[in-house]
Amino acid sequence: MASATSVKLDDDMKARVQHLAEARKRTSHWIMREAISQYVEREEKREALRLETLKAWEEFQETGLHATAEEVDQWLASWGTEHELPAPGCRK
Repeated sequence: MASATSVKLDDDMKARVQHLAEARKRTSHWIMREAISQYVEREEKREALRLETLKAWEEFQETGLHATAEEVDQWLASWGTEHELPAPGCRK
């Protein structure tokens, strides 16, 4: 179920949204909903990545297991070649 929410925009931003809405043959309401939807989706992904990174850092601090940047770079550089390397193993 959708409910109404108000957003205060300065005159310049309101005009920009209206201009874009006209250019896209959409309503200002649609433009704002789409912008908010895309922003929230992007920020949710960013937050998930941040949490995943913190978890990986904590795991590294506990175990010391890692692969060097050089090993990972060599592995990635081999992707799509005839001599694709296996993923580097983790070590202490």
